[in-house]
Amino acid sequence: MTEPDAVGDLPTEEFRKHARELVDWIGEYFEHPERFPVLPPLIPGATRDALPATPPDSAEPLARILGDIESQIVPRLTHWNHPGFLAYFANTASVPAILGEWLATALNTNAMLWRTGPAAAELEALTTDWVRQLIGLPAGWFGTITDLASTSTLYALAAAREADPTLDIRRRGLAGRDLPALRVYCSDQAHTSVHKAAMTLGIGLDNVVPIASDADFRMIPSALDAAIAADRAAGHRPIAVVGVLGTTSSTSVDPLDAVADICAREKLWFHVDAAYAGVCGAVPELRHHMAGADRADSFVVNPHKWLFTPMDCSVLLVRRPEALKRAFSLVAAYLETAEQESVVNYMDYGFQLGHRFRALKLWMVIRAFGADGIAARIRHHCALAATFAGWVRESPGWTIEAPHPFSVVCFRHDPRTGPTSLPGSASTMTDAEVNAHNARILDAVNASGEVFLSHTVLRGKYVIRVAIGNLRTEQRHLARAWELLRTAARIPAT
Repeated sequence: MTEPDAVGDLPTEEFRKHARELVDWIGEYFEHPERFPVLPPLIPGATRDALPATPPDSAEPLARILGDIESQIVPRLTHWNHPGFLAYFANTASVPAILGEWLATALNTNAMLWRTGPAAAELEALTTDWVRQLIGLPAGWFGTITDLASTSTLYALAAAREADPTLDIRRRGLAGRDLPALRVYCSDQAHTSVHKAAMTLGIGLDNVVPIASDADFRMIPSALDAAIAADRAAGHRPIAVVGVLGTTSSTSVDPLDAVADICAREKLWFHVDAAYAGVCGAVPELRHHMAGADRADSFVVNPHKWLFTPMDCSVLLVRRPEALKRAFSLVAAYLETAEQESVVNYMDYGFQLGHRFRALKLWMVIRAFGADGIAARIRHHCALAATFAGWVRESPGWTIEAPHPFSVVCFRHDPRTGPTSLPGSASTMTDAEVNAHNARILDAVNASGEVFLSHTVLRGKYVIRVAIGNLRTEQRHLARAWELLRTAARIPAT
């Protein structure tokens, strides 16, 4: 039988040739990260319209494909590696992590079972324990790496649901049974991943109970106590509390110790969402924010936020892994192995069977930077944020709108509180008009292509955020952002 002409992979020489070119391109990209606008022209459909609508019948050369990426894809990307990216939670694809990602892709390991990736499985156990040690949690936690904090939080709440075996939800489900409503508690500042997890797990949005936060956007423990008592009196079944270390909007820190006290007394699962700020534990002078986290049942931190690891990489640490395993373990006959009782099979700790080799890039980052280097970089970002906040405080008409314990600053411009060059009487502006004014400022700044900022809403106020987390961001980038902001604040509404 004659083989077809086109079978098998491309020649390895093709890989070597274009990989060298790609390495040079990436090196140039990092050496000159500002050569592309941080935010591209936002024209829906532009990329799709620029590319063929149907797949090619004949093979195309890699040189042409890579050329199209450079000309049609890269200019239309939002560049998260740009030092002027100051939106959401800024992050970095660092050199050691990129090398690790390349290797993991080439090795193509699926560590669903220990035997399908022995070194990958054991490296994940080691690396997640390194993260635990780095941030100052005590020994005795089980770690697994997922894609996102949304998944990690879902896993944690699934474990919370299985922690009470009398519910028997794994076997019998929730529907068609005489069960009380299962209740989950979090502050009114918590991430929507808590709510999405409740939707997905069948707990329901109505059973996520928002707990009021104080003037600094931290959960009020007495309000949590009252909500749990009211639910028990109403016949509901409280199962979990989510505390936050670094809220998404303002990066405030819930009083984790007080919340842990309540959870211990009420026998509730305590999950800590530290997706952004959990790495603060790596910095000795910031570790006090972790107080109480050691008493949690589960804890999530995202290295792809502030630990210089590219998307995606979320570390879930659990003190009661048997509950997590009970939530998800289901072993088909073809997956049974002789050693399964003596090893960790990561497929048992999540709903996905496959398990990517994410640990490799994270392990390389921790080794390449070291604990001291990681702390120095985080400390530097916090210092830059403090500098920026100082500029805001010293400027009439500008106000800081939330505490900034880490590297995110929430602020806005209110013409009613200082001198203004806006036409008319700024003192008569309504709250809604001030909100619209700040939205215009943000749009004008982002239109520059030099920096990219995002916003949030705090107590009804439209607030601008500067988030520092990129290894290549320098004070000059913040100074330029501040110059653009002040200029935009003088532009009248049209």
